[in-house]
Amino acid sequence: MARKMLIDGELDKTSEEEIHYDFDLFVIGAGSGGVRASRFSAQHGAKVGICELPFHPVSSEVVGGVGGTCVIRGCVPKKILVYGASFGPELEDARNYGWEVNERVDFNWKKLLHKKTEEIVRLNGIYKRLLANAGVKLFEGEGKVVGPNDVEVIQLDSTKIRYSAKHILIATGSRAQRPDIPGQELAITSDEALSLEELPKRAIVLGGGYIAVEFASIWRGMGATVDLCFRKELPLRGFDDEMRAVVARNLEGRGINLHPRTSLTELVKTENGIKVRTDHGEELIADVVLLATGRAPNTKRLNLESVGVELDEKTGAVKVDAYSRTNIPSIWAIGDVTNRMNLTPVALMEGTCFAKTVFDGKPTKPDHNVVPCAVFCIPPLSVVGLSEEQAIEQANGDVLVFTSTFNPMKNTVSGPAGASDLMPRCDRLFTRYAQL
Repeated sequence: MARKMLIDGELDKTSEEEIHYDFDLFVIGAGSGGVRASRFSAQHGAKVGICELPFHPVSSEVVGGVGGTCVIRGCVPKKILVYGASFGPELEDARNYGWEVNERVDFNWKKLLHKKTEEIVRLNGIYKRLLANAGVKLFEGEGKVVGPNDVEVIQLDSTKIRYSAKHILIATGSRAQRPDIPGQELAITSDEALSLEELPKRAIVLGGGYIAVEFASIWRGMGATVDLCFRKELPLRGFDDEMRAVVARNLEGRGINLHPRTSLTELVKTENGIKVRTDHGEELIADVVLLATGRAPNTKRLNLESVGVELDEKTGAVKVDAYSRTNIPSIWAIGDVTNRMNLTPVALMEGTCFAKTVFDGKPTKPDHNVVPCAVFCIPPLSVVGLSEEQAIEQANGDVLVFTSTFNPMKNTVSGPAGASDLMPRCDRLFTRYAQL
């Protein structure tokens, strides 16, 4: 059944003649955004199909899994590791609260990995049931766009099936990228970091963003020696400068070696580990080198350019308008593949807005302003709204900044005699208002 669509309050100027399609909507990519868009579109009466690569915890061009990056190789498994890393300092502090903890406390990395894998397998199953309960048809295989209203699914046995769809939604997310450094094949990305067979005793992390700071905190919390190298003066570029400075002090306070304004120039395999050379002439040795310098949209194998979909020349991201529509009227895109704001809750919001716009007759633009986000370092950082620097840039009047620093009551007993080298003794709360 052909469907009429409202855009900016006006009826879409499509042919009145009814055209038969296999699906009202076909989604390529069953991550958080794709699943949300599929379910909500089905609830609005659409016949929906969705395809996703077969499940595997380590992403590649030929494996993926229902649930996507956040559930399988992102926020969920990463936060499980953060929780695991937090218990070491907590056990140290427990002594000051009367708990008789043995001097030697063993940590079983393989057991934690097993529990992590069990959880993401469970969530993968839940996402599949959500789709089934909503009446969405799931196809396991690689999806490609072969026409403005046609998709091709390469199934697990390599056979190809083609379907027509009134609307096609691209929700394939992004993938970790490796910088062009000699020897970069010796390093790992965040995908492999979540599934390492052995816990490293010495780790070097390149990058100053979410992933770099988080894995530095995880490995240090589990007892590893960690060197964190990043190009700027402080980590977490784009966050409030005062908060960035606090995070840097917390990282150093936990024993992480910071190397600001530093890049890696070469990785060399040696008998003693991986030798890393920096642009300052330093030489560091590690068991594991994590390259956490960014992610790129998953668009290479989608065949989009051959059907005329415009991509960003620099990043390969799908270009969309305010409603997530590409330059081809029947093709849409949401989530990380558009490189707008790469956060799971944002992809969920964009999926909801897409379903309302296309199948509920209520044109809805996703709102990318004032989006809360969190960094799972230890202790964690969370923000919402403008940074002080952004407020100053946008303000028409005065900008009032309020800063509160306090020592949590818990630390008055555990104090610096606890795990002071691993856990900072203060947390900071920042409240900012801008008169715009």
